[in-house]
Amino acid sequence: MEAGEHSPPTSPETDLMEIKTEKTPYSPSEPPKIHRLDESVVNRIAAGEVIQRPVSAIKELVENSLDAHSTSINVVVKDGGLKLIQVSDDGHGIRLEDLPILCERHTTSKLTNYEDLQSIKSMGFRGEALASMTYVGHVTVTTITPGKLHGSGFCYCSCFFFFFRVSYRDGVMEDEPKPCAAVKGTQIMVENLFYNMIARRKTFQNSADDYSKIVDLLSRFAIHHINVSFSCRKHGASRADVHSVTTSSRLDSIRSVYGVSVALNLMKIEVPDSDPSSSVFKMDGLISNSNYVAKKTTMVLFINDRLVECTALKRAIEIVYAATLPKASKPFIYMSIVLPPEHVDVNVHPTKREVSLLNQEFIINTIQSAVESKLRNSNEARTFQEQTLDSSPSVPLSAKKDSNVNPSPSPYGSKSQKVPVNKMVRTDASDPAGRLHAYLPARPVDNLEGNSSLAAVRSSVRQRRNPKESADISSVQELVNDIDGNCHSGLLDIVRNCTYIGMADDVFALLQYKTQLYLANVVNLSKELMYQQVLRRFAHFNVIQLSDPASLRLLIMLALKEEDLDLESNENEDLREKIAEMNTELLKDKAELLEEYFCIYIDSHGNLSRLPVILDQYTPDMDRIPEFVLSLGNDVDWEDEKNCFQTIAAAVGNFYAMHPPLLPSPSGDGLQFYRRRKPEKNPDDKEKATDIDVEMEDELEHELLSEAETAWAQREWSIQHVLFPSMRLFLKPPTSMATNGTFVQVASLEKLYKIFERC
Repeated sequence: MEAGEHSPPTSPETDLMEIKTEKTPYSPSEPPKIHRLDESVVNRIAAGEVIQRPVSAIKELVENSLDAHSTSINVVVKDGGLKLIQVSDDGHGIRLEDLPILCERHTTSKLTNYEDLQSIKSMGFRGEALASMTYVGHVTVTTITPGKLHGSGFCYCSCFFFFFRVSYRDGVMEDEPKPCAAVKGTQIMVENLFYNMIARRKTFQNSADDYSKIVDLLSRFAIHHINVSFSCRKHGASRADVHSVTTSSRLDSIRSVYGVSVALNLMKIEVPDSDPSSSVFKMDGLISNSNYVAKKTTMVLFINDRLVECTALKRAIEIVYAATLPKASKPFIYMSIVLPPEHVDVNVHPTKREVSLLNQEFIINTIQSAVESKLRNSNEARTFQEQTLDSSPSVPLSAKKDSNVNPSPSPYGSKSQKVPVNKMVRTDASDPAGRLHAYLPARPVDNLEGNSSLAAVRSSVRQRRNPKESADISSVQELVNDIDGNCHSGLLDIVRNCTYIGMADDVFALLQYKTQLYLANVVNLSKELMYQQVLRRFAHFNVIQLSDPASLRLLIMLALKEEDLDLESNENEDLREKIAEMNTELLKDKAELLEEYFCIYIDSHGNLSRLPVILDQYTPDMDRIPEFVLSLGNDVDWEDEKNCFQTIAAAVGNFYAMHPPLLPSPSGDGLQFYRRRKPEKNPDDKEKATDIDVEMEDELEHELLSEAETAWAQREWSIQHVLFPSMRLFLKPPTSMATNGTFVQVASLEKLYKIFERC
């Protein structure tokens, strides 16, 4: 009996009354009426929860194919799965007598009683997936069934096999099963997915995005079920985007699906755990080593052969990689965890994307420890692959030998030169990916137009970043010409082509140039770069708006107090007041010049509210503003135009230079600064100390340490990602840098080892 037969007949007046009732707010004395939803409404609501997007439908169908013991699964998709999803397998098929109830809700062959969930091994068990698809799409099933012809019906045996096709809508068959020609197994086709859910369908405007999710899903299944071949392609395409074959090696499967570069950088990991007191489980998998580089984490997790997600486990492993490997590498992780079925609750998520584990915290901690141990043991050395290229593979070996005597023109118009071993360079700043192409023979260039166009783009970027309008003032142009004329050609080549390795200490960075290592003073380099950029961007700055205007007088007073060690002298206090007042009035008088040419805005009340942007993506250390303001008042020659601009640019450059933060480094010897110091107190005062005092001191130390860690980490990021890329483009090192210790060549391995020990 249908749900509609239980409802009383309604009249137009009743309908109008119900509409008015819905629009009128209910009073507390008249609560809304509870009524039973129509079965079609219930089914469509449930379908929207189970089939959230096309990839959800494909996951359910593929898992059904695996439950049918298939050895080959093929997926065809059109428009990201909205117009067509077709999943074909070579499994055992569906019985003819089961076809009428195949797509009804809660019909399944996987379990009979609720207790069966405690030992279930199949992927599906609810009997909701196919039913849900029929409520949001048009489903057609083609399957094989065993039987032999007997009068007008069929009796089941293994003598013959027949193929039937049947269509479903809203959970029921539209027609009787029809015989047809087909291949062994089952093919399920879903067309016009979400045709009756307009709002849901509009959210899937980008079919390429949904198709990439489908490819990722099939790739994950392929590397786990290595005894099953998978393929996935777009409708009408001749080439599959995922194609795996049955293999005995999981590494081979990963190589065919994710590529050689991933497979080469994987390590096998195993965690056998048989302690009955905690949790009986076994884990085996493959994790990436220190050579693997990726922008995001890829984690493929199967628990009892079920593809699931575990955010806690993923986060725990990412923490290990961030703490163990350089540059916080994003890992590739494949793991297969096997537990007793009774230790896994699979019925916790509508799409079965998550499961609940017994003793989950213990399992995660055990796996995290194993991953950390594996990484630390493997991080002792890194392996670099060497590749040899042949510029003319069609030439026989004998011909190549002869060509050394009588060189003939190659197809590219040049001959590859062998690179001497002592000239090979492990890294190259001109290649952001860090490829080792210095080990390879020089590749002839046959298209100079591409290089010229690239050079033109770079030139236009430089022109945009360094406007030529600064030439309007002759004194500024003279200063720029001085920079160009005083440039050291040897240091310029180092700056343009060096590779940043890391910070050796608070001031010096370790650089590589060709086969040589240098220590570079980042404070001097950044100071000179900022000075040159101020002159090149003269009068053309973007602005940094201070959240609260700062009083010049208070800033100068603060800077003077930091310089003066005798803080208790009243005479010095009066002197500081006078200096602050004089400098404040001076800077207020020069406010128009500072704003017009350097974008330093000072209002009529003597408040500083805007500063210039010298390098994009970089903000100076605001703790140094007092020193900067005092420098503008004391060190600038306001009488001569050229000297004025030069000294202002030098003051700005010193302010924007990447000095070490004022707080000591939270590592090495600097860590002692943040540890709670316990001065000796009068014995009579011991009883006055309370737990609150100790807690407040601990909180203060924690805040200081956190602030210092942030400041030092931000500085190192700016040095690597802002300073050195900008240096390669803009800096012209003066000759003085060759003798003032800005660049120091590391002459011996012993010295290098000492640097690393200090790091």
